[in-house]
Amino acid sequence: MADEPTDAPAEAAPDQDPGSEGPLGPERAYGALVTESRGQRVLHATRDALVATVTQLQGDGFNQLIDVTATDYLTYEGTRDLPEGIDAERYELVIGLISHTKRDRIRLRVQVPADDARVPSMFDLYPGSEALEREVYDMFGIEFENHPDLTRILMPEDWIGYPLRKDYAIGRIPVQFKDAPATR
Repeated sequence: MADEPTDAPAEAAPDQDPGSEGPLGPERAYGALVTESRGQRVLHATRDALVATVTQLQGDGFNQLIDVTATDYLTYEGTRDLPEGIDAERYELVIGLISHTKRDRIRLRVQVPADDARVPSMFDLYPGSEALEREVYDMFGIEFENHPDLTRILMPEDWIGYPLRKDYAIGRIPVQFKDAPATR
């Protein structure tokens, strides 16, 4: 006897290990691919879907943004694990979120190309991201679109370059101390 098709919804696939290939492909959550690193879920969101992913996370109880930082992989090609379907770019934006009610944390990793180092700002969702985004801009040159005050926060306003980029020239800047004796 052949099985007859029904209009009933398909049975949900069993939970997969993060990053594993299952019957429906790699695990996805909040519109992003999921992996695991050191016991923590990691979402690999695209730049275009970043705000939508973060909005969904916030709606699901991830109400505290704890960090926004970046990494320049210019001299470290091939040293990071990314799920299939995510292309490695020079910069990677890393965002940490916490849900106190779920007692859970999530890390988002967003690939940012060198020739278009821009991502949407999360200021409208998490006003506390204002200084963190300015720091990433100041040190790496990654611009946050629609940020209310994207100006330098650590370096002087007239500083040229972005000190944490791997191609930034290493130089020596003399340190000046208050009331230091004059040097000869």
